[in-house]
Amino acid sequence: MASRSPVTLVKALWQLGPRTLAQYGLYALQLRSGWLRTQTPAGGAVQPSGPIVRLMQPANPAALRKRLGPQAKAVFAEADEVLRGRVRLFGGSARPLKLKPGGTLKHWTAYTRALPDGSDIKPVWEVGRLAWATLLARAYWLSGQERYAEGFWRRVEQFLASNPPNMGPHWSSAQEVALRLIALSFSYSLVAEAKASTPQRLERLSQALATHADRIPPSLSYAQAQNNNHLLSEALGLWTAGLALPQHPKANAWRASGRKHFTEGIRRQVAADGVYSQHSANYQRLMLQLAAWATQLAAAEGQPLPSRTRELLRAACTWLFGLLDTESGQVANLGPNDGAYILPLSVLPFSDHRPALQAAAAALGLPGLKPGLWDEICMWLGLDGKRLPTRASKKAASPLRIEAGDGWAYLRAAQFNGRPGHADQLHLDLWYRGLNIAQDAGTFLYNAPAPWDNALAGTAVHNTLMLDSADQMTRAGRFLWLDFAQATVLEHSPRRAMAEHNGYRSRGLTHRRSVQASPQEWLVLDEVLGNVCGHRGRLHWLLPDWPWRISGDTLHLRSPKGRISIQVEGHALSLLRAGKRLHGRAAASPTAGWVSHTYASKQPAVALVVELEGDELQAITTRFVFPK
Repeated sequence: MASRSPVTLVKALWQLGPRTLAQYGLYALQLRSGWLRTQTPAGGAVQPSGPIVRLMQPANPAALRKRLGPQAKAVFAEADEVLRGRVRLFGGSARPLKLKPGGTLKHWTAYTRALPDGSDIKPVWEVGRLAWATLLARAYWLSGQERYAEGFWRRVEQFLASNPPNMGPHWSSAQEVALRLIALSFSYSLVAEAKASTPQRLERLSQALATHADRIPPSLSYAQAQNNNHLLSEALGLWTAGLALPQHPKANAWRASGRKHFTEGIRRQVAADGVYSQHSANYQRLMLQLAAWATQLAAAEGQPLPSRTRELLRAACTWLFGLLDTESGQVANLGPNDGAYILPLSVLPFSDHRPALQAAAAALGLPGLKPGLWDEICMWLGLDGKRLPTRASKKAASPLRIEAGDGWAYLRAAQFNGRPGHADQLHLDLWYRGLNIAQDAGTFLYNAPAPWDNALAGTAVHNTLMLDSADQMTRAGRFLWLDFAQATVLEHSPRRAMAEHNGYRSRGLTHRRSVQASPQEWLVLDEVLGNVCGHRGRLHWLLPDWPWRISGDTLHLRSPKGRISIQVEGHALSLLRAGKRLHGRAAASPTAGWVSHTYASKQPAVALVVELEGDELQAITTRFVFPK
């Protein structure tokens, strides 16, 4: 934060708290002084030998094949793709599997969130999480074919040789190191008895697990300052190593430290109502995936998670169930979405949240979904015997969810208990028969040349009302918002919700939104309270890229399930798509009319924009009409 203005630094100290800044300051001092370099020498320290313990007991291969049925072919198809040197990152299309980063490797302290050539580091890190290795181990367990086990070992050995300890971008984030450690530990439980798993290879794996665990503690102050998924991941990495390498001299310290930081992290990061501090559906899923792994570590240790930890995790699982579209398996694409998805133990696609939710529910003793393909992950983690009665298919959970007929919506009204990811108060996510009608733009890229340097975090691309071309909060960096906008829920019933936020308090204005649902018609009323004279507004709705036509104040979309109409009563409409204007007078911008369903991927969308000023801001009605 050295480059921030004095005013920003004072705000950050006041709003983020001295604890966060002190921990970040400690990390910065350790980094710049060279202390971290001395604690994590190139090549790593020599590790003692010792056996690896299998921490998970998956269901037997026959039971898994029976559950998967014809879909078992998908497991082998993905594994064969990896054997051919191809990999799918962030749930996207296949691309070459690059086990060695380009350029000369430097000590990890020389790397930032971007590579030396300025390109985004996230795709490199994703390869280093070894999801592809898990795919090969999974295929071996299901088939018993040695080619998958041999392919696993050859590629893992190539990766480890190409990325020596503490050298290169794969060691620059302790979270990435921890997630790789977890993937290796789980994969070992599947290939341990293969012919390809020679004593020499098992010894090298034991050394690698210990070296990975050694990398985590020196920079833990950074994870503590972030107080997010970094801390949880790194804690579980240590906990995993401590249990997997019980004869290692540091095993007890790793295990105790990991368990402590994980349980304390959950206590600090999950609110009583289940909202995760990163305010992101994808990060909440990641947290629940980590939680499912943690429950199994606790079981292996013979000490269940503390009751308070389980209580918070159960609330978090229930909350994310409240964002689930049960027909598609997707959730509202709330907040930052970096494509995180660890241990890909399901034939269902990245966008389907049912596998992670089903596993978390089983691990935490909650009712889950009815049986389906989403049960596969439970069988891999040894959770398939913990099923409880099926939860209701529709349930108004802790999110501001409204339902009517074949539609449902989520009204974003957050009380931030951590750093906001997006300036998205009163965003409305609207779904109809498995289709995301009014949608969140997502993230696309964190690190890229402008305008794509986390540009989709701002208010302008969310389904809300923006006033005076200003974000609802003060943007103080690519990932930092200050002057948090806080929302208040005024009313909530199954078919109606009303909330307001104070993000424009410096202008003396309050934005209030109410949503009223019926089976075929949804009414959204936006009101600006206060003296609106001299102020301007911009109402934005991000819609699918479907055939369209406009008649007066109404946009008609031809969806796969019938015609949908969106009327903004009495106002001229503008349409933007893929950064260009299609209709009306609103100015185009490069980031308008795009949607990113997963990281590093974006597709055109239709942005419906209405520009308003003065008294027009007092009441704006949007009407969504679905087919009868």
